[in-house]
Amino acid sequence: MILPISALAANIAAAVTSAPIRFEELGLSPVALSIGSFQLKWYSLAYLFGILLGYWYMGRMLRQPGAPMAQRHADDLMLYSTLGIILGGRLGYVLFYRPDLFETPLAVFKVWEGGMSFHGGLIGVLLAIGYLVWRNKLSYLRVGDYVACVVPFGLLFGRLANFVNAELWGRPTDVPWAVIFPTDPSGLPRHPSQLYEAGLEGAMLAIILAVLFWKTDVRHRPGFLGGVFLAGYGASRFIVEYFRNPDAHLIEFAERTGMSMGQWLTVPMILIGLYLMISSRNRVAKPLPVTA
Repeated sequence: MILPISALAANIAAAVTSAPIRFEELGLSPVALSIGSFQLKWYSLAYLFGILLGYWYMGRMLRQPGAPMAQRHADDLMLYSTLGIILGGRLGYVLFYRPDLFETPLAVFKVWEGGMSFHGGLIGVLLAIGYLVWRNKLSYLRVGDYVACVVPFGLLFGRLANFVNAELWGRPTDVPWAVIFPTDPSGLPRHPSQLYEAGLEGAMLAIILAVLFWKTDVRHRPGFLGGVFLAGYGASRFIVEYFRNPDAHLIEFAERTGMSMGQWLTVPMILIGLYLMISSRNRVAKPLPVTA
């Protein structure tokens, strides 16, 4: 049963005064709705909410002068991106984090058992954008800028769902807000790194991109907003990785290389993002609307 927000906030406040917080005390459940044998989980709803909110927000942005595509293009992009997120996210997880699953090919497709990679999902979305712009002769960088503004919504909901699922918890700590997760066999208090990611990669990045889009004219500089997203996400994820517990089978890799797999994967994102922002000064788009 899910507690009301007010009750949940009261539980958290009370728990902070007598740290660590036991996850069970928060009254959270990974199941949002249960009818007989049917269960609807918050993790599935997180994907749905992120996609629908992103679609609605994209529609608002496209009504502004100088949009790089029409609403019909956004309709197609929603379908392509959804496929890219699911297929790319799963394949990226298997490739980057669980290559052993290739030994049993059927396990690769068992997405209901968990395991999605943001970096893989990002590649899937980039390919989806590529197909859309190729098919309709649009500007890749400008379409990418608009997509970058909506992605943080999905990240916010996804990381909150990770917390509700008591998965991807952080490293052991003694901070007052440390949480003991029931899925952790060690029983140690840990950083709620899922919430750190929700705040940085989701809420903060969404606000920054919204301010830049609505309060400045940088949306007419192809690649700038996309660069902000890539560099912002990369920097946020790089920082949070110091608090996030590495996957058990990648701990040796992190100790050997000095950085976690997540940090290594963010380095090219940060560099590409900085390049796009700097070079956007030489790319000024004509604010001409796309015909519907």
